[in-house]
Amino acid sequence: MSRRPFQLFCLLVLCGIFFGLTTVAQAESTVTRAAMLANNCSTCHGPDGHSPGAIPSIAGKPAEYLATALREFRAGTRTATVMTRHAKGYSDEDIQALADYFSRQ
Repeated sequence: MSRRPFQLFCLLVLCGIFFGLTTVAQAESTVTRAAMLANNCSTCHGPDGHSPGAIPSIAGKPAEYLATALREFRAGTRTATVMTRHAKGYSDEDIQALADYFSRQ
């Protein structure tokens, strides 16, 4: 009995798995750094910056306003218990990316 059909079947299955994983990896790579950083904000400010509660919504605010606020939190000239701690971890590039991201929401 020939093993050739079974080997061919296994090869096709492995190719399918490989190409499927490649497609998933490509789809995941389209997530921007800003979107990943924004996940951290959603805990308090709601999904995509649309707050359902007492915490201010940041979606749709002008990018310049958001960037200035984050820089002020980082410098300690604008105080808030949680935001001051978060902002200290952001680079200038992160701040601009977040400001641009939320301004488009």
